[in-house]
Amino acid sequence: GAWQNLDAEVLVPGDIVRLRSGDRVPADLRILRAQDARADESLLTGESLPRDKSTDIPTGDTILAERRNMLFAGTFLQSGRVVGVVTATGERSEIGKIHLLIDEIAPTPTPLLRQMRRFSRGLAVFVLGLALLLLGVGLLRQSLSTFELFLAAISFAVAVIPEGLPAILSIVLAMGVQRMAKEGVITRRLNAIETLGSVTVICTDKTGTLTRNEMFARYLRTASTLYEASGTGYAPQGEVTPSSADAARDAAAMVALLANDAQLRESGETWQVVGEPTEGALLALAGKLGAKDLGYHRLASIPFESAHKLMAVWVADRGGHQEILVKGAADRILARCRWQLAADGEQRPLQQAFWQEQIRSLGNKGLRVLALARTQPASDPAQFSLSTLGEELTLLAVVGIIDPPRPEAIRAIAACRRAGIEVKMITGDHADTALAIAREMGLADDDSMVLTGADLDHLTPDRLADAVRQARIFARTSPEHKLRLVKALQEQGEIVAMTGDGVNDAPALRQADVGIAMGVKGSEAAKEAADIVLADDNFASIARAVAEGRGIYDNLRKAILFILPTNGAQGLVILAALLLGLPLPLTPLQVLWVNLVIAITLSLSFAFEPAEGAVMARPPRNPRQALLDGHLFLRLGLVSLSIGGGSMAGFYYATASGLGVNSAHSLAVTILVLAQALYLFSARQLASSSFSWQILRGSPALWIALGLLLLLQLAFLHLPIMQSLFHTTPLSWQAWVSSLLVAFAIFVFIEAGKAIAASRP
Repeated sequence: GAWQNLDAEVLVPGDIVRLRSGDRVPADLRILRAQDARADESLLTGESLPRDKSTDIPTGDTILAERRNMLFAGTFLQSGRVVGVVTATGERSEIGKIHLLIDEIAPTPTPLLRQMRRFSRGLAVFVLGLALLLLGVGLLRQSLSTFELFLAAISFAVAVIPEGLPAILSIVLAMGVQRMAKEGVITRRLNAIETLGSVTVICTDKTGTLTRNEMFARYLRTASTLYEASGTGYAPQGEVTPSSADAARDAAAMVALLANDAQLRESGETWQVVGEPTEGALLALAGKLGAKDLGYHRLASIPFESAHKLMAVWVADRGGHQEILVKGAADRILARCRWQLAADGEQRPLQQAFWQEQIRSLGNKGLRVLALARTQPASDPAQFSLSTLGEELTLLAVVGIIDPPRPEAIRAIAACRRAGIEVKMITGDHADTALAIAREMGLADDDSMVLTGADLDHLTPDRLADAVRQARIFARTSPEHKLRLVKALQEQGEIVAMTGDGVNDAPALRQADVGIAMGVKGSEAAKEAADIVLADDNFASIARAVAEGRGIYDNLRKAILFILPTNGAQGLVILAALLLGLPLPLTPLQVLWVNLVIAITLSLSFAFEPAEGAVMARPPRNPRQALLDGHLFLRLGLVSLSIGGGSMAGFYYATASGLGVNSAHSLAVTILVLAQALYLFSARQLASSSFSWQILRGSPALWIALGLLLLLQLAFLHLPIMQSLFHTTPLSWQAWVSSLLVAFAIFVFIEAGKAIAASRP
């Protein structure tokens, strides 16, 4: 029978809880008593505006955002007072159900990991088969001792298997993550950037991601003219056009200024609102219209309440002139108006049909419509109330307020669509608001289909699959709806990126191939479930990350295309020599040396390689496509044969010319290293020719790697300790020239093969 303070964890259904403005709701509550209650439920519903709360019981099957007689755990009571009874706690609450959904979602491997697994298994089987073949042939021929044969087989496996590839992949990904961090894209999982580069569908939230998450008074409609305001944010700076004289516009500006409890403050180069965002938007509009407070003071007021949805202030100027200024929901104000103010300042009878049409027109554009009115006092300020306000108001104007789209997001969506990426808006807002914003973003036209959460509930799996392909706008969605949409897209083979900021987005973020959370207004639950966090909550950052991801994937393929044939060439030298019964052109230690110097020099340079060409001008790669297609496999074979053949030719030519074995080994290794160095320039261009001055515009890392490789090779040939360890000798300048000519001939041969392959479909 007495109120007491308790920890939220001890609450059980049936407990009575009392809350006041600013309190976090500790459990799901059904409201028993409410006074001017408004709740911020954005983390659960995705709605940017607070919801009015009352004891009114909704009828029928009501979605979460429409349950006005309920408060939900984790949300905030923004204003007013509430007494409610606990209906659910823990995992039975709405926020608890979301956490259960998250726990049920198993992590899915990324496209790259799936490709690398298939590729690794195939390569392992291939190398093992060839090693067994080599052992079998060697045992049959008995040309080598068992130990030498076993050592040769091990050397072959070491030569062919690209043991440096995992490190190169990690470094390429890490460098991409570092570059994206400078762009405000924080990567929580290393392979997320690469996966983002392969997405085919981006499911995005509306508020704050596509829009500014700021209320902006865009239109003001008087009896004679529709005015449009320019500017950004809450700055009271900008133009209102047209600029014709209009008494109703000037009077409306004074209402927007004085019937207002918010304040605008300049912070650096931006303006911030202290109070309700909607009132901040009206203050900014009043500033653009030139309205100034010339000593007005309030005598009485009627504060805004959800029951009557209006605010009225009784003001007086320095000369003693008094007026009542009113603002509020358009339908409530219109019902109290009998007159309207004309442009010339004359008061005329209200044209109900005209104003109803104007309100409907602004509402169809997704704007929140407020009305501004005034009247002359008819009583004493001490008796000012709704009943004394009366129904003889003079309507001045209606105002259309919207959370405006980000211009850079509009451009980013256009870039994504040019790149073959489908963008879908999934929001908790009303369907009309979502459609209006989608039109401005270039996501929809007048005939576009909008599906609500209620629509999704009645769709079978087959019809849902068709719906997610056709529709781009989904409104009034719950966490379960978002999760179903992501799963439905994935079941059709799409690679899905999902953005979100609230707890309600967390299950879909976890399910998506790439979950993207908002860093500024995102909840901790959303950030924990996501792979990527946007530091600026901007969709344009996603587009930049997609471009970076595509460039990273290209660099990974280039690294693989470089490493595999160079390893293949080394393995081919050993395999061919043993199968043909010839002396080995490379010793096992020399094979290890080539692997080492190539891995720490040339291979690492791909981590710093810039993106090739217009990566956002091509469609996404097919997620089912193999890491290496037929053309690239042919190139691998061509490069392996040419580099390996050149090295073998140098070795056997040297031995035939009477040079010692050590000199022949040194020549073979040098040809192998120089050929791989020149092949690096070919591998930097996946399709286009490398015979261009553009190939010399590599990153500094490329030239550092080449210089380091040359120094290591000189040490390999000239340092006494290296000569003793690897059995090498210095080469004459004629041998160096010959090695370089052979390497260049191999480069020309490879480029010719690339040109022939590119000319074929």
